[in-house]
Amino acid sequence: MAKKTKQRYPHLLGSKWTATQKTWGWRHFQVMNRRNEGKWVFAELVSSCDPDTRFWINAKQLKDKDMWEAGWKTLEEMNSEPEVPFWQE
Repeated sequence: MAKKTKQRYPHLLGSKWTATQKTWGWRHFQVMNRRNEGKWVFAELVSSCDPDTRFWINAKQLKDKDMWEAGWKTLEEMNSEPEVPFWQE
């Protein structure tokens, strides 16, 4: 029986991302398609404000915190200090 391989980035489709710098004039994107090419996984990002703005990116780049943050964040959220839970103060 063939060994089933684990899918890389299983929750990629439909995920939402915020670029730390404007990308193609926008910051908020959603993954609309994914493509596997050998050992690489690519994600098609589409701007939430302009569906004509779309591009492919290596999904591994989405893990780079200097370039992308998971979810849709405001500039204020991105620039603020991370909240410390009250029990750790």
